[in-house]
Amino acid sequence: MANTVVSLDADLLRQQARAETGLEDFGDESHVDAMQHLLDALNTEANLNEAGRAMFAGRIRNILVCRLRAEDWFRRHPEILEEEIRAPLAIVGLPRTGTTMMHRTIGADHRMYAPLWYEVRYPVPFPGTDFNGIDPRIAVAEAEVAAMLEASPELASIHPMDARGPDEDIMLLEQSFFSGVPESFAHMPSYGAWLDRQDQRPGYRYLKRLLQFLQWQKKRFGQGSGERWVLKAPHHLRYPAALCETFPDVSILQTHRDPVQTIPSYGSMMHALISPLANASDKAAIAQHWAGHWDRAMRATMQFRDAGHEHRFLDVWYQDTVAKPLEEIRRLYDFIGMPFTEEARAEMEKWRDLNRREERPSHQYTLEEYGFTEQGLKKSFHEYRERYILARPTR
Repeated sequence: MANTVVSLDADLLRQQARAETGLEDFGDESHVDAMQHLLDALNTEANLNEAGRAMFAGRIRNILVCRLRAEDWFRRHPEILEEEIRAPLAIVGLPRTGTTMMHRTIGADHRMYAPLWYEVRYPVPFPGTDFNGIDPRIAVAEAEVAAMLEASPELASIHPMDARGPDEDIMLLEQSFFSGVPESFAHMPSYGAWLDRQDQRPGYRYLKRLLQFLQWQKKRFGQGSGERWVLKAPHHLRYPAALCETFPDVSILQTHRDPVQTIPSYGSMMHALISPLANASDKAAIAQHWAGHWDRAMRATMQFRDAGHEHRFLDVWYQDTVAKPLEEIRRLYDFIGMPFTEEARAEMEKWRDLNRREERPSHQYTLEEYGFTEQGLKKSFHEYRERYILARPTR
């Protein structure tokens, strides 16, 4: 029997989502065109294999299901959208600069709300959730993380995966179809270029709605009353204006490390995610594409800072966050006007004791296998390196 090609068709996916939920309203129509452009790229540019097509069909269908159920929750519980997202902290920086370590360490403070992996992957409660027991999303998320690590074992040495741990809110942006998440699983540069030209504010508005929803859920699950959210996504480097327009009182922690050390590592991670889902993949082409993306993102943030927004930012350097992380976090808490209590320090130290880097395998790669040279990277990121790497302050 011939294999049936998994369909990546917008009408069919919407029909399947409606059939699964019995609901009709997908919410804001801004996602429609973005979803269609994504599907066009997946069908014509991504060179997906059978597993890749199945993964994307399931992921997009899941997003549509989540959107339907989210709108139903908003209709039945209008108080959700009255939740206040007060003075959030956003951690940004090039990938591989310590953003994950800072995010998860700060997220150990019980006064902070951090979006957890299972929450950003499945932001809407599963049907039948009563908020009194163990969240059923956790088991599903843990199985998915295990499957990802089985398909790409090298991910364990590149990015720590934890279904219950804090993770990037870009996965919430994915629910709007305004995010770079699809490009993390398929090489489709023309789609990325199209997305970059779009107004990003609809995606960020939907991100805020989902954070309001998660905050409401956390209270229902009895997970405290966090004083503020700590968010994290390198993605925000590219669109700082949309981030700050959506969250006018946001403070931004920017992490720094030499791109010569970070960009090839990120390229290897992207190749590890993309290659199992493609008929063929070019690791150098993938890495070079992302190098260009992060160069544009860093320039966008430098321009934004220079346009009168410097006061929003606190800078930290990778060497300092490795050598004296809690001292740097104390400096951050002073910046945002939040007491750095002994209880918070103890919670962070406990998390760090349980999550030491040396317990994970080392990440092995060379610049050359991803099409880079040290001098080429220094030239590409010349302005950034002059401003933040070569001129790094000593304290």
